[in-house]
Amino acid sequence: MITRRQAVKYGASLAALAALPPFALAEGKSTTLRAIPSSGEKIPVIGMGTSRTFDAGADDATIARLAEVMAEFFKGGGRVIDSSPMYGEAESRVGDVLRGMDERPPVFAATKVWTEGRDEGIAQMEESAQRMATKQFDLIAVHNLVDWETQLATLKAWKEQGKVRYIGITTSHGRNHDALLEIMGKEPLDFIQITYNIDNLAAEESLLPLALDRGIATMINRPFQRGSLFKRSKDQALPEVAKDLDCSSWGQFYLKFIIGHPAVTNLIPATSKPHHMADNMGANIGPVPDAKQREEMLRVYRALPG
Repeated sequence: MITRRQAVKYGASLAALAALPPFALAEGKSTTLRAIPSSGEKIPVIGMGTSRTFDAGADDATIARLAEVMAEFFKGGGRVIDSSPMYGEAESRVGDVLRGMDERPPVFAATKVWTEGRDEGIAQMEESAQRMATKQFDLIAVHNLVDWETQLATLKAWKEQGKVRYIGITTSHGRNHDALLEIMGKEPLDFIQITYNIDNLAAEESLLPLALDRGIATMINRPFQRGSLFKRSKDQALPEVAKDLDCSSWGQFYLKFIIGHPAVTNLIPATSKPHHMADNMGANIGPVPDAKQREEMLRVYRALPG
């Protein structure tokens, strides 16, 4: 947990950054918002993941760096922060930064339940709320389908009781698609979280179409395929289609490709570097690629060396 000395050390500067208007609005461009189908509530399309990047110590230097990352996120109009007990200390570090802020910006707090057993699931979710400094989660999802029937039953009850606003299920690495499709077809899910990016299009086959058909929001993990996409585009000039979409980096190019799919609600790129976060948030504004532009983006990517 954050110490009083740490809060004094970086809290004022973080609050000052977070109080600034989002740069998208300052430039006269609107932030890209997507509606959650089950409610109509709109959220910014670019969120923040915490896997690996926020699994860090609670020393002054680390907390200060993560505070800068989150400051760039909020300054760019971000709201959705996703974490999980699976991510080590990530929930705690998010909570440390939020507790250190003089004025807390609006946060759409999302986490997961990742354990077996009803009582164990409840205890884990209650601990996650304390760690992430939130009184009520906006979204809790069953992580990687672990004991999903038990945990989803609890989540449905919690939603009825007003303890959580949205519920869902996640998977990653392209695993368990058949099982997830079956669950999506019969359970009242608000969200699914899946892997999808320009190099991994498997979700286009059935998951994304079913999400559209069933009115289920989608949260996209691994948008950069854990950084491997950048190995293909390293030292390569941005194509014309990137300029048409106001992309100033390959990172924004890859994010906007995903945003262009009509079934995508939110992306959660993860970083521990403030300048990378600022770059990610640049994809939250400006034109969204249409189907023809996405075809060109895919052609460009596949033509890259490697």
